[in-house]
Amino acid sequence: MVGYRYLGNSGFKISEITLGNWVTHGSQVGDDAAIKTVHAALDAGITTFDTADTYANTAAELVLGKALEGQRRESLEIFTKVYFPTGPMGPNDTGLSRKHIMDSINGSLKRLGTDYVDLYQAHRFDYETPLEETFQAFADIVRQGKALYIGVSEWTAEQLRDGHALAKQLGIQLISNQPQYSMLWRVIEGKVVPTSEELGISQIVWSPMAQGVLSGKYLPGQPVPDGSRATDEKSGANFIKRFLRDDVLEAVQRLKPIADEAGLSMPQLAIAWVLQNPNIAAALVGASRPEQLADTVKASGVTLDADTLAAIDTALGDAVFADPENTYEVSPKARLV
Repeated sequence: MVGYRYLGNSGFKISEITLGNWVTHGSQVGDDAAIKTVHAALDAGITTFDTADTYANTAAELVLGKALEGQRRESLEIFTKVYFPTGPMGPNDTGLSRKHIMDSINGSLKRLGTDYVDLYQAHRFDYETPLEETFQAFADIVRQGKALYIGVSEWTAEQLRDGHALAKQLGIQLISNQPQYSMLWRVIEGKVVPTSEELGISQIVWSPMAQGVLSGKYLPGQPVPDGSRATDEKSGANFIKRFLRDDVLEAVQRLKPIADEAGLSMPQLAIAWVLQNPNIAAALVGASRPEQLADTVKASGVTLDADTLAAIDTALGDAVFADPENTYEVSPKARLV
Protein backbone atom coordinates (compact mmCIF):
# COMPACT_ATOMS: atom_id res chain seq x y z
CA MET A 1 0.00 0.00 0.00
CA VAL A 2 1.02 3.61 -0.47
CA GLY A 3 2.59 5.58 2.38
CA TYR A 4 1.33 8.96 3.61
CA ARG A 5 3.16 12.19 4.39
CA TYR A 6 2.10 15.43 6.06
CA LEU A 7 1.56 18.29 3.63
CA GLY A 8 3.61 21.24 4.82
CA ASN A 9 3.43 22.30 8.43
CA SER A 10 -0.13 21.00 8.82
CA GLY A 11 -1.88 17.98 10.25
CA PHE A 12 -3.14 17.00 6.77
CA LYS A 13 -1.80 13.77 5.25
CA ILE A 14 -1.71 12.89 1.56
CA SER A 15 -0.62 9.76 -0.30
CA GLU A 16 3.06 10.11 -1.22
CA ILE A 17 2.20 8.88 -4.69
CA THR A 18 -0.62 11.03 -6.02
CA LEU A 19 -2.54 10.55 -9.28
CA GLY A 20 -2.47 13.56 -11.57
CA ASN A 21 -4.57 13.85 -14.72
CA TRP A 22 -2.81 16.56 -16.69
CA VAL A 23 -2.01 15.10 -20.10
CA THR A 24 -4.10 12.00 -19.84
CA HIS A 25 -7.71 12.40 -18.77
CA GLY A 26 -9.80 14.37 -21.23
CA SER A 27 -6.95 14.57 -23.75
CA GLN A 28 -4.71 11.56 -24.39
CA VAL A 29 -6.99 8.88 -22.94
CA GLY A 30 -10.71 8.09 -23.37
CA ASP A 31 -13.08 8.60 -20.43
CA ASP A 32 -13.60 4.89 -19.77
CA ALA A 33 -9.87 4.18 -19.50
CA ALA A 34 -9.41 7.29 -17.35
CA ILE A 35 -12.13 6.15 -14.93
CA LYS A 36 -10.59 2.67 -14.74
CA THR A 37 -7.23 4.26 -13.93
CA VAL A 38 -8.73 6.27 -11.05
CA HIS A 39 -10.33 3.08 -9.71
CA ALA A 40 -7.00 1.24 -10.06
CA ALA A 41 -5.35 4.07 -8.09
CA LEU A 42 -7.91 3.67 -5.31
CA ASP A 43 -7.35 -0.10 -5.31
CA ALA A 44 -3.59 0.49 -5.02
CA GLY A 45 -4.06 2.71 -1.98
CA ILE A 46 -3.80 6.13 -3.66
CA THR A 47 -6.39 8.47 -2.15
CA THR A 48 -4.98 11.81 -3.36
CA PHE A 49 -5.94 13.17 -6.78
CA ASP A 50 -4.60 16.30 -8.48
CA THR A 51 -6.22 18.10 -11.40
CA ALA A 52 -6.72 21.66 -12.71
CA ASP A 53 -9.45 23.63 -14.42
CA THR A 54 -7.22 24.19 -17.45
CA TYR A 55 -6.45 20.51 -18.12
CA ALA A 56 -8.16 19.66 -21.42
CA ASN A 57 -10.00 23.00 -20.88
CA THR A 58 -12.05 21.73 -17.88
CA ALA A 59 -12.73 18.23 -19.28
CA ALA A 60 -10.18 16.59 -16.93
CA GLU A 61 -12.08 17.80 -13.85
CA LEU A 62 -15.31 16.38 -15.22
CA VAL A 63 -13.70 12.99 -15.81
CA LEU A 64 -12.19 12.92 -12.32
CA GLY A 65 -15.52 13.89 -10.77
CA LYS A 66 -17.23 11.09 -12.67
CA ALA A 67 -14.56 8.58 -11.64
CA LEU A 68 -14.87 9.44 -7.94
CA GLU A 69 -18.68 9.25 -7.86
CA GLY A 70 -19.92 7.09 -5.01
CA GLN A 71 -16.62 7.16 -3.08
CA ARG A 72 -16.62 8.32 0.56
CA ARG A 73 -15.60 11.98 0.23
CA GLU A 74 -13.87 12.08 3.64
CA SER A 75 -11.49 9.33 2.50
CA LEU A 76 -10.24 11.32 -0.50
CA GLU A 77 -7.90 14.28 -0.93
CA ILE A 78 -8.88 16.25 -4.04
CA PHE A 79 -6.68 19.06 -5.39
CA THR A 80 -7.31 21.50 -8.22
CA LYS A 81 -5.81 24.74 -9.52
CA VAL A 82 -6.60 28.17 -10.95
CA TYR A 83 -4.70 30.59 -13.22
CA PHE A 84 -4.55 29.46 -16.84
CA PRO A 85 -7.20 30.50 -19.40
CA THR A 86 -10.40 28.41 -19.43
CA GLY A 87 -13.78 28.42 -21.16
CA PRO A 88 -14.14 30.93 -24.00
CA MET A 89 -10.93 32.59 -22.74
CA GLY A 90 -12.32 36.09 -22.28
CA PRO A 91 -10.39 38.88 -20.48
CA ASN A 92 -11.37 37.61 -17.02
CA ASP A 93 -11.06 33.90 -17.77
CA THR A 94 -7.42 33.78 -16.62
CA GLY A 95 -5.05 34.93 -13.89
CA LEU A 96 -5.43 35.25 -10.13
CA SER A 97 -7.86 38.17 -9.86
CA ARG A 98 -10.61 37.92 -7.28
CA LYS A 99 -13.16 37.56 -10.07
CA HIS A 100 -11.39 34.71 -11.85
CA ILE A 101 -10.61 32.86 -8.61
CA MET A 102 -14.21 33.06 -7.39
CA ASP A 103 -15.65 32.02 -10.75
CA SER A 104 -13.12 29.22 -11.06
CA ILE A 105 -13.63 27.60 -7.67
CA ASN A 106 -17.37 27.43 -8.28
CA GLY A 107 -16.87 25.90 -11.73
CA SER A 108 -14.32 23.39 -10.42
CA LEU A 109 -16.55 22.24 -7.55
CA LYS A 110 -19.47 21.74 -9.93
CA ARG A 111 -17.37 19.70 -12.38
CA LEU A 112 -15.76 17.64 -9.63
CA GLY A 113 -19.15 16.98 -8.00
CA THR A 114 -17.96 18.01 -4.54
CA ASP A 115 -18.70 20.77 -2.01
CA TYR A 116 -15.05 21.48 -1.32
CA VAL A 117 -11.50 20.70 -2.45
CA ASP A 118 -8.86 19.77 0.07
CA LEU A 119 -6.21 21.91 -1.62
CA TYR A 120 -6.75 24.87 -3.97
CA GLN A 121 -3.62 25.92 -5.83
CA ALA A 122 -2.47 29.01 -7.72
CA HIS A 123 -1.25 27.29 -10.90
CA ARG A 124 1.36 30.02 -11.56
CA PHE A 125 2.26 33.43 -10.13
CA ASP A 126 0.20 36.28 -11.61
CA TYR A 127 2.38 39.34 -12.18
CA GLU A 128 -0.68 41.44 -13.15
CA THR A 129 -2.72 40.99 -9.95
CA PRO A 130 -1.72 42.36 -6.51
CA LEU A 131 -0.79 39.42 -4.28
CA GLU A 132 -3.03 40.87 -1.55
CA GLU A 133 -6.06 40.56 -3.85
CA THR A 134 -5.23 36.93 -4.65
CA PHE A 135 -4.77 35.91 -1.02
CA GLN A 136 -7.86 37.77 0.17
CA ALA A 137 -9.87 35.74 -2.37
CA PHE A 138 -8.17 32.52 -1.20
CA ALA A 139 -8.93 33.41 2.43
CA ASP A 140 -12.59 33.98 1.58
CA ILE A 141 -12.77 30.63 -0.21
CA VAL A 142 -11.29 28.89 2.84
CA ARG A 143 -13.75 30.65 5.17
CA GLN A 144 -16.64 29.67 2.89
CA GLY A 145 -15.52 26.05 3.27
CA LYS A 146 -14.86 25.65 -0.46
CA ALA A 147 -11.18 24.81 0.09
CA LEU A 148 -9.42 23.56 3.21
CA TYR A 149 -5.84 24.52 2.40
CA ILE A 150 -4.05 26.73 -0.12
CA GLY A 151 -1.10 25.76 -2.32
CA VAL A 152 0.75 27.20 -5.31
CA SER A 153 2.62 25.82 -8.31
CA GLU A 154 6.02 26.83 -9.72
CA TRP A 155 6.48 29.86 -7.44
CA THR A 156 9.97 31.23 -6.74
CA ALA A 157 11.50 31.26 -3.26
CA GLU A 158 10.68 34.98 -2.89
CA GLN A 159 7.07 34.54 -4.07
CA LEU A 160 6.61 31.70 -1.58
CA ARG A 161 7.92 33.92 1.21
CA ASP A 162 5.59 36.80 0.30
CA GLY A 163 2.58 34.49 -0.10
CA HIS A 164 3.29 32.72 3.17
CA ALA A 165 3.43 36.05 5.05
CA LEU A 166 0.07 37.14 3.59
CA ALA A 167 -1.54 33.76 4.32
CA LYS A 168 -0.39 33.98 7.93
CA GLN A 169 -1.73 37.52 8.23
CA LEU A 170 -5.12 36.37 6.88
CA GLY A 171 -5.26 33.32 9.15
CA ILE A 172 -5.06 30.65 6.41
CA GLN A 173 -2.45 28.00 5.61
CA LEU A 174 -0.21 28.04 2.54
CA ILE A 175 1.25 24.55 2.76
CA SER A 176 2.44 23.44 -0.67
CA ASN A 177 4.17 24.29 -3.91
CA GLN A 178 3.91 22.16 -7.04
CA PRO A 179 7.10 22.37 -9.11
CA GLN A 180 8.67 20.12 -11.72
CA TYR A 181 11.30 17.87 -10.12
CA SER A 182 13.08 14.72 -11.19
CA MET A 183 16.56 13.17 -11.36
CA LEU A 184 17.05 15.16 -14.57
CA TRP A 185 15.41 18.44 -13.48
CA ARG A 186 16.61 19.71 -10.10
CA VAL A 187 16.15 23.49 -10.30
CA ILE A 188 14.22 23.70 -7.01
CA GLU A 189 17.10 22.36 -4.90
CA GLY A 190 19.05 25.64 -4.79
CA LYS A 191 16.50 28.14 -3.47
CA VAL A 192 12.92 26.86 -3.46
CA VAL A 193 13.49 23.83 -1.21
CA PRO A 194 15.56 25.61 1.50
CA THR A 195 13.01 28.47 1.67
CA SER A 196 10.11 26.02 1.75
CA GLU A 197 11.71 24.03 4.58
CA GLU A 198 12.07 27.23 6.58
CA LEU A 199 8.43 28.24 5.97
CA GLY A 200 6.81 24.82 6.48
CA ILE A 201 5.83 24.36 2.82
CA SER A 202 6.03 20.95 1.08
CA GLN A 203 6.61 20.20 -2.59
CA ILE A 204 4.13 18.09 -4.56
CA VAL A 205 6.29 17.36 -7.57
CA TRP A 206 5.12 16.95 -11.14
CA SER A 207 6.94 15.01 -13.82
CA PRO A 208 9.08 12.90 -11.45
CA MET A 209 9.73 10.63 -14.46
CA ALA A 210 10.73 13.58 -16.68
CA GLN A 211 7.63 13.09 -18.84
CA GLY A 212 8.25 9.36 -19.04
CA VAL A 213 11.86 9.68 -20.24
CA LEU A 214 13.15 8.10 -17.00
CA SER A 215 11.13 4.97 -17.78
CA GLY A 216 13.87 4.18 -20.30
CA LYS A 217 11.40 3.58 -23.13
CA TYR A 218 12.75 6.43 -25.29
CA LEU A 219 15.95 5.15 -26.89
CA PRO A 220 18.80 7.26 -28.32
CA GLY A 221 18.68 7.46 -32.11
CA GLN A 222 15.26 5.78 -32.29
CA PRO A 223 11.85 7.30 -33.23
CA VAL A 224 9.56 7.95 -30.26
CA PRO A 225 7.03 5.17 -29.52
CA ASP A 226 3.55 5.57 -31.03
CA GLY A 227 0.91 6.72 -28.54
CA SER A 228 3.49 8.06 -26.05
CA ARG A 229 3.42 11.56 -24.56
CA ALA A 230 6.00 12.66 -27.08
CA THR A 231 3.33 12.26 -29.79
CA ASP A 232 0.51 14.07 -27.88
CA GLU A 233 0.56 17.51 -29.48
CA LYS A 234 -2.28 18.65 -27.18
CA SER A 235 0.08 18.99 -24.25
CA GLY A 236 2.73 16.39 -23.60
CA ALA A 237 4.89 16.73 -26.73
CA ASN A 238 6.14 20.27 -26.06
CA PHE A 239 7.17 19.51 -22.50
CA ILE A 240 9.08 16.35 -23.31
CA LYS A 241 11.24 17.76 -26.13
CA ARG A 242 13.97 19.05 -23.82
CA PHE A 243 14.60 15.53 -22.51
CA LEU A 244 14.72 13.79 -25.89
CA ARG A 245 18.28 14.75 -26.82
CA ASP A 246 20.49 11.72 -27.46
CA ASP A 247 23.01 12.65 -24.73
CA VAL A 248 20.17 12.71 -22.16
CA LEU A 249 18.68 9.44 -23.42
CA GLU A 250 22.10 7.77 -23.31
CA ALA A 251 22.56 8.93 -19.70
CA VAL A 252 19.13 7.52 -18.79
CA GLN A 253 20.09 4.12 -20.25
CA ARG A 254 23.02 4.09 -17.78
CA LEU A 255 20.47 3.99 -14.93
CA LYS A 256 19.23 0.51 -15.93
CA PRO A 257 21.92 -1.49 -14.07
CA ILE A 258 21.42 0.76 -11.01
CA ALA A 259 17.67 0.02 -11.01
CA ASP A 260 18.37 -3.70 -11.46
CA GLU A 261 20.83 -3.68 -8.57
CA ALA A 262 18.22 -1.96 -6.35
CA GLY A 263 15.57 -4.51 -7.40
CA LEU A 264 13.43 -1.76 -8.96
CA SER A 265 11.97 -1.00 -12.37
CA MET A 266 13.12 2.25 -14.02
CA PRO A 267 9.85 4.09 -13.18
CA GLN A 268 10.07 2.88 -9.56
CA LEU A 269 13.65 4.15 -9.30
CA ALA A 270 12.62 7.58 -10.61
CA ILE A 271 9.69 7.91 -8.17
CA ALA A 272 11.69 6.55 -5.22
CA TRP A 273 14.48 9.05 -5.99
CA VAL A 274 12.26 12.14 -5.60
CA LEU A 275 10.71 10.70 -2.44
CA GLN A 276 14.16 10.52 -0.77
CA ASN A 277 13.98 14.31 -0.39
CA PRO A 278 12.21 15.05 2.94
CA ASN A 279 10.70 18.28 1.56
CA ILE A 280 8.75 16.29 -1.04
CA ALA A 281 5.31 15.32 0.23
CA ALA A 282 4.20 13.55 -2.93
CA ALA A 283 5.24 12.53 -6.42
CA LEU A 284 2.53 13.16 -9.00
CA VAL A 285 2.15 10.29 -11.42
CA GLY A 286 0.00 9.92 -14.50
CA ALA A 287 -1.16 6.71 -16.09
CA SER A 288 -2.82 6.03 -19.41
CA ARG A 289 -3.42 2.38 -18.48
CA PRO A 290 -4.56 1.08 -15.08
CA GLU A 291 -1.86 -1.62 -14.93
CA GLN A 292 0.92 1.02 -15.00
CA LEU A 293 -0.06 2.08 -11.48
CA ALA A 294 0.45 -1.34 -9.90
CA ASP A 295 4.14 -1.03 -10.81
CA THR A 296 4.53 2.64 -9.86
CA VAL A 297 3.10 2.36 -6.33
CA LYS A 298 5.82 -0.11 -5.38
CA ALA A 299 8.15 2.90 -5.18
CA SER A 300 6.35 3.99 -2.00
CA GLY A 301 8.39 3.33 1.12
CA VAL A 302 11.61 2.48 -0.77
CA THR A 303 14.87 3.77 0.74
CA LEU A 304 17.80 4.31 -1.62
CA ASP A 305 21.18 4.08 0.09
CA ALA A 306 23.96 6.66 -0.32
CA ASP A 307 25.85 4.48 -2.81
CA THR A 308 22.78 4.17 -5.05
CA LEU A 309 22.17 7.93 -4.95
CA ALA A 310 25.83 8.60 -5.81
CA ALA A 311 25.70 6.07 -8.67
CA ILE A 312 22.64 7.85 -10.09
CA ASP A 313 24.45 11.22 -10.04
CA THR A 314 27.49 9.69 -11.75
CA ALA A 315 25.37 7.96 -14.42
CA LEU A 316 23.45 11.11 -15.30
CA GLY A 317 26.43 13.49 -15.13
CA ASP A 318 25.89 16.61 -17.27
CA ALA A 319 22.38 15.51 -18.30
CA VAL A 320 21.09 16.94 -14.97
CA PHE A 321 19.70 20.49 -15.13
CA ALA A 322 19.87 22.24 -11.76
CA ASP A 323 20.11 26.01 -12.38
CA PRO A 324 17.93 27.70 -9.69
CA GLU A 325 17.58 30.78 -11.93
CA ASN A 326 15.21 28.73 -14.09
CA THR A 327 12.57 28.99 -11.35
CA TYR A 328 12.20 32.68 -12.28
CA GLU A 329 11.25 31.82 -15.86
CA VAL A 330 8.29 29.48 -15.34
CA SER A 331 5.39 31.84 -14.59
CA PRO A 332 4.40 33.97 -17.61
CA LYS A 333 5.33 37.63 -17.11
CA ALA A 334 2.01 38.70 -18.62
CA ARG A 335 -1.48 37.21 -18.86
CA LEU A 336 -1.92 34.65 -21.61
CA VAL A 337 -5.13 36.21 -23.02
